[in-house]
Amino acid sequence: MNLDRARAEKLAAFLFLLPILLTLVVFLLGPMLYAFYISFHEFSFMVPKNSKFIFLDNYINLFSDDTFLTALKNTAFYSLGVVPVQMAIAFLLAVCVNSDIKGKTFFRVAFFLPTVTSSVAVSLMFMWMYSKTGIVNYLFSFFGIPAVDWLNNIHFALPALMALAVWTTVGNFMIIYLAGLQEIPKSVYEAADLDGLNAWQRLRFITWPLLKNTTYFVLIMSTIGTFQVFDTFYIITKGDGGPLDSTMTVVLYIFKAAFKHFDMGYASAMAFMLFLVIFGLSIAQRLFFGREEEA
Repeated sequence: MNLDRARAEKLAAFLFLLPILLTLVVFLLGPMLYAFYISFHEFSFMVPKNSKFIFLDNYINLFSDDTFLTALKNTAFYSLGVVPVQMAIAFLLAVCVNSDIKGKTFFRVAFFLPTVTSSVAVSLMFMWMYSKTGIVNYLFSFFGIPAVDWLNNIHFALPALMALAVWTTVGNFMIIYLAGLQEIPKSVYEAADLDGLNAWQRLRFITWPLLKNTTYFVLIMSTIGTFQVFDTFYIITKGDGGPLDSTMTVVLYIFKAAFKHFDMGYASAMAFMLFLVIFGLSIAQRLFFGREEEA
């Protein structure tokens, strides 16, 4: 009787899971496998019957494609600039809103609000701010700095978008750090007070080490997010990655190859190359944090 009941429970659990499993297979696993298949083909959805197997040519061509190499360099530079800045600001904001300051609920909401704001609205706002008559040039004019067309300058366009990314994403990571801070037992800080540690020493020797796992999670999510950046770049540059490919990212180039040039095989090869880059970075970060834990 118990055996029949156990089987019935397993069957019921499987039936409850079946819809989500079918959804994952149809909309995630299936398209991924098909994309991997066509990455070895010269393929276009406009004329799928003319698909031609070319084995590794798409992957080999990536290393001689100047636009792809530029997009990869831009994405790496973007990630190196955005990730540490947004992590540092998110950590400091979390520490501030976790303290006993007045109105901390208001500040939590205010800092998190950009994260849930529409990327279209944010992009339009920053396009105005960075224009020649925008508020950025207006503020710089007080210091005698001439107006710059930030988003149409090859030297300033990418840093300007990096500042936008930090502003829109730092609130999300602040919430994650805040959750980590609230998991630290108060007894640890009480013991630190008895030992005479000041605020800096508590932050350096207690808070930061105990947030190591949270920091690792934030680092992974932030890195993946920066390498997959697309929406704001597409809106602000109108999908071209200009000026002169100075804001061309890998995902933006994948979109351009797939839906403007209709070269779906080449776009799929770029997508899997990006996956390998992100996977490699994730493994490297895991090894780094693992060595720290052993030390």
